Amino acid sequence: MIELTAGDGHKFSAYRADPDGTPTGAVVVVQDFFGINPYIRKIADQFAAKGYLAIAPSLFDSVKTDVALGYDEGSLAEGVELTQQVGTERAIGDIQQAVDAVKSAGKVTIVGYGWGGYLAYLSANRVSGVACTVGYYGDGIVDDYREKRKVPTLLHFGEADPRIPFEEVGQFRSHRPDVSAFSYPGAAHAFNCDDRDSYHDEAAKTALERTLVWISQYVEGQPPIALKNAGAYAQAKVEKKKKKKEADDLGPPME
Repeated sequence: MIELTAGDGHKFSAYRADPDGTPTGAVVVVQDFFGINPYIRKIADQFAAKGYLAIAPSLFDSVKTDVALGYDEGSLAEGVELTQQVGTERAIGDIQQAVDAVKSAGKVTIVGYGWGGYLAYLSANRVSGVACTVGYYGDGIVDDYREKRKVPTLLHFGEADPRIPFEEVGQFRSHRPDVSAFSYPGAAHAFNCDDRDSYHDEAAKTALERTLVWISQYVEGQPPIALKNAGAYAQAKVEKKKKKKEADDLGPPME
């Protein structure tokens, strides 16, 4: 755990996971209602294992420190209450500080889950120094469709999520074609969390693959892709031009 200082002066903690060797960029992991619990730490470790410097800011610290909740109904109620006390503006400010704290590692992405998924979506337009964002099943995203995203944004939704009706996901897609929004059949809310009964192995693995490709594209940058048969196509065009030139150079017609 490390300590950060927000723009308004309050201090808060963050879990930091460093990769082996020089990082290829940085990932800010944004929590759900349950604080910096073992699952969020595991996610940060997962990104560090892929070569990124990962940091998970404790967004509840301004209200209550050392929050690491379980997934029972009482913990959920406490987490929801804490998010309401913290509010969106302070959470976004703390995410900005977390981005600033790791930007020396290279380009930065924000990946959030649940409440954090919504904050990641907002961060695309409200946090500076971000290369891209990724949001998992963020409550409120489908209702916030009016603004075009300023950085590339990837979203994951479960098609069986009672909190985010799939019909509303479809409407969101039609409003925001600039956002890459994927859905997963049979997956419910929190399908990525393997500490909960809602975990959906296939959806989680597919979403992670897409997330890693997204991050590698916008944080690391990928080399140009050679199009299949591009050389043959170019050669055909050259030969066609050459034949046309030869036809033009035949000289005047014979009498």
